[in-house]
Amino acid sequence: MKRKILFVCALFALAGLIMAGTTSCQSGGDGRLITVLNPGMSANLAERVPLTPRLDTLEGKTIYLYDTQWGGPDAANSVYEEMQAWFARNYPSTKIVIHKGPGWMSYDKAFLAEITEKKVDGVVIGISG
Repeated sequence: MKRKILFVCALFALAGLIMAGTTSCQSGGDGRLITVLNPGMSANLAERVPLTPRLDTLEGKTIYLYDTQWGGPDAANSVYEEMQAWFARNYPSTKIVIHKGPGWMSYDKAFLAEITEKKVDGVVIGISG
């Protein structure tokens, strides 16, 4: 009985290995192709870029709070508004701008252009909700 179970497990493992190496195959007689992605990790890692150094002070700086809208369009309103109020009480000379992004799955080119043009001192990108 143990040999049968071991044999079946080995067949499943072999089938998994064969399927993992498959990149595309023909489906049926209609000529359409499907793509199968291999979840294996690539040996080529992305180039690492060091973080920007911390600001010496927050006094007189402009900080953007970037809402990714991960929990929905209104999920983080209270959190970011509370952060803005905290800065107003504790760092009154710091300008805090709440910016809603187009969504957590989007690339926001307009925001990148805005913070570059205005020479913003810092951005807090957060998920809340």
